[in-house]
Amino acid sequence: MVQAIIGILCGIGLFFVLADVYRIPYFKTSKAVESLSKKQKDKTSGLNLFLSGIAEKIAKRLKLNEFKRAQLEADLKTAQMDISPEMFKANALVKAGLIGVLAIPVAFIFPLFVPVVLFLAVFLYRMETKSVSKRIKAKRERIEYELPRLVSNIEKTLAHNRDVLYMLESYAQNAGPELKHELEITVADMKSGNYEGAITRLESRVGSSMMSDVCRGLIGILRGDDNRMYWASLSLKFNDTARQQLRLRAQKVPRKVKRLSMCLLLCFMLIYIVVILEQIMMSIGVLFQI
Repeated sequence: MVQAIIGILCGIGLFFVLADVYRIPYFKTSKAVESLSKKQKDKTSGLNLFLSGIAEKIAKRLKLNEFKRAQLEADLKTAQMDISPEMFKANALVKAGLIGVLAIPVAFIFPLFVPVVLFLAVFLYRMETKSVSKRIKAKRERIEYELPRLVSNIEKTLAHNRDVLYMLESYAQNAGPELKHELEITVADMKSGNYEGAITRLESRVGSSMMSDVCRGLIGILRGDDNRMYWASLSLKFNDTARQQLRLRAQKVPRKVKRLSMCLLLCFMLIYIVVILEQIMMSIGVLFQI
């Protein structure tokens, strides 16, 4: 018991010493600054706000490889994360370090669990560094989910209007948040520069084979090609893909229901087992008293 109290006090004391050395701002200060900023779209938890001060100190001292930094910067822009690559890496290090610091009190209480805590810290760091790719994948899937509707809209509009700017600008008003963001960037790019270059950049930003087919058809319209049959076949192809995706989602639902049913059954069994064991222990106690 004394070792546990000493370990906890050492961990808390080390945290406050490091916070004072690196001049980490108070939580109220970070919350006030965050409330004034309107740039960040995602809701930030209080823990992330508190750790951001430490991450900023570490980010100033981080040096990344030029190639990896450029690649990570492009991925962060695609994922709509308005932070620098150094800050992203620093956030991952701080969150992993928060778990790693717990190894100090654990060393006093349960020394055998220290490797487990360190493994969790490394695992958390790997998960944080992979969060960008997961976010990009989720964004790409949401965009691809909307592409059949966009293709159908272009196919119908193409019968009386070949203005690509009008097609994209009109559809962006009713699109989802991810696709709307990309279309708004493309429309602004088209208004200020070359149309084909803007569509090519849209294709590279999304990085989807389905979007590549759409961009190829849009470039064909800009070049004056009669590609109405292309859009009709593309619409059929995308609709088939959408039906397959819905079928896969429907197949996953029974598995989730079975898992929840098994968990519920286990909970009921545990209730009965605990009651039976309690009664057995009480009966054994009465027998020994006799």
